[in-house]
Amino acid sequence: MATDKDDSIDDKPMPLIEHLLELRTRLLWSLGAFILCFALCYYFSAQIYGFLARPLADILHEQSGGERRMIFTALYEAFFTYLKVALFGAVFLSFPMWATQLWLFIAPGLYRSEKKALLPFLLASPVLFVLGAALAYYFIFPLAWRFFISFETPPGAGALPVQLEAKVSEYLSLVMHMILAFGIAFQLPVALTLMAKVGIVSVAGLKKGRRYAIVGMFVVAAVITPPDIISQVGLAVPLIALYEISILAAGWVAPKRDEDDKS
Repeated sequence: MATDKDDSIDDKPMPLIEHLLELRTRLLWSLGAFILCFALCYYFSAQIYGFLARPLADILHEQSGGERRMIFTALYEAFFTYLKVALFGAVFLSFPMWATQLWLFIAPGLYRSEKKALLPFLLASPVLFVLGAALAYYFIFPLAWRFFISFETPPGAGALPVQLEAKVSEYLSLVMHMILAFGIAFQLPVALTLMAKVGIVSVAGLKKGRRYAIVGMFVVAAVITPPDIISQVGLAVPLIALYEISILAAGWVAPKRDEDDKS
């Protein structure tokens, strides 16, 4: 069992004004990193948008040999679309900086045991977010876009042709929504394991509520994804797997808490 000396706080007493000055410094570093990342992403906004549009472009190229296009209908639409692309990219690129600054601000006020308990969750959270975003981009997008494009009506099919001419702003909004939805949904193991660590939920409770959780995951997937079965199942199935992983992780952290309570 750790002694009070071993589980001490490394912080030293500071006046309120010094805490506020430190907070200002952390915020300025975070803001500076975000502005630099925003400028960089805006410079490469066309390339970033091309990367986001590649799953759709590849499918259209297969079907028509590159004779397809994307459009914008408002004079300012393309400009604001690239601003959104830059903002979206800057959030991703600057996340390590402002997450580090947040940790450096709150870590001195935590016990060493609390730091050890929180650090794995802080490291796992961005990794899971990237995994969720990658699943959406590399697996869900090609399947979902191919499903939607299958409803086109080619010329000579006995009716007027129906062909996709996607708007750049609408496509970007859909892609950003999907990436954020999958990335945030993949935080499920972090949230459940952390709640098990502090005693809000238990392993027995997670197992008992498994059937309700599965139904809830399909409902959540239906709400936050486009109205197609591919996206909904593509999000719900990984969430179910992550829920099972959360039960295993909760079982790993819960005994330690129980032992500490008995000691």
